[in-house]
Amino acid sequence: MRSRKRHYERVRPVTIFPEFFYYGQENLIERQCQKLFNFIIKAMLVFLVAMPNNAWTDELAHDHMDMMPNHDHIRMKQAEIRPLEAPSQSQPLEHQSHSSVATQSIQELKDNRDPNAYTDGLDFSGLTRPKMGDEEFLGSVIVDRLEGVHAQDDFSMTYDWQAWYGQDYDKVVVRAEGEIDRGTFKNNRNEALWAHALTPFWDTQLGVRYDSGSGADRAWGAFGFQGFAPYWIYIEATAYVGEEGRTAFRLETEYDVLITQKLILQPRVELNFYSQSDPSRLVSSGLSNTEAGFRLRYEFKREFAPYIGIEWASTFGSAADLIKVQGNKPEETRFVAGVHFWF
Repeated sequence: MRSRKRHYERVRPVTIFPEFFYYGQENLIERQCQKLFNFIIKAMLVFLVAMPNNAWTDELAHDHMDMMPNHDHIRMKQAEIRPLEAPSQSQPLEHQSHSSVATQSIQELKDNRDPNAYTDGLDFSGLTRPKMGDEEFLGSVIVDRLEGVHAQDDFSMTYDWQAWYGQDYDKVVVRAEGEIDRGTFKNNRNEALWAHALTPFWDTQLGVRYDSGSGADRAWGAFGFQGFAPYWIYIEATAYVGEEGRTAFRLETEYDVLITQKLILQPRVELNFYSQSDPSRLVSSGLSNTEAGFRLRYEFKREFAPYIGIEWASTFGSAADLIKVQGNKPEETRFVAGVHFWF
């Protein structure tokens, strides 16, 4: 087999003006310039030839008329500007079809196109429209706290859960929190909310709240936010407007500290503010009460985790004075043990 050797001898290029340039393989810049020059010359020639009515073609036409004095140039000019006529029946059928297609507009061609011409009679009417992931209806129940509380030689139960159902952008949320002391519900807060996704991590919520248990029952309108702040800090912030001009604000925040993948320490803080005091429910104006504590849980599964913890609860203002009158302390330390689960 003959070996393919590299050569650098100069060769003559094939161009429209071969006398202008010579080039060799060693000079790439010269080759590129020559190609660019050839392209420009060709483009100029094509442009001059393609122009129908320019000075150059008119001059050539006049020179041609001068060279042919015996011809009737006026009649020939009229024949040039005569409008196109429809093809006669004597013309071939193939020529007629090409002429008719050429006179149609692009819009007519689009209108005449049959979208089902290549479906072999299948119209796909039996198929349903595909669903995106955010169109599915889903639901969940999350029991954040179901625990027994031991404080000041007293034992009670506390629950805090929420359930939701809907799509990614809009859903119905039901929340409930309260205490069960000696078989009696007290300080119960129940909310029914419509939640709308504002960002991937935040929902706006609008609905109603109803307080029951000890004292007078109260009904509120509710508006707030729920979601995750940076660094995965969970926040519930809700404002309430009630009867007789009462307003309230509740803030709850939690954070999961992963000691291991299964052992998790959760700090939790809750603050409650009211515009008016309510002695029947041990509520003070301003900052009424706070709860802060730690819960250590072990997740046997992501859906099930028992925990133990400690919590400090404080009551302020006029409600604290009423608690002292009853012989109790407005500040107490609570030891808790319970379970966290969801499905």
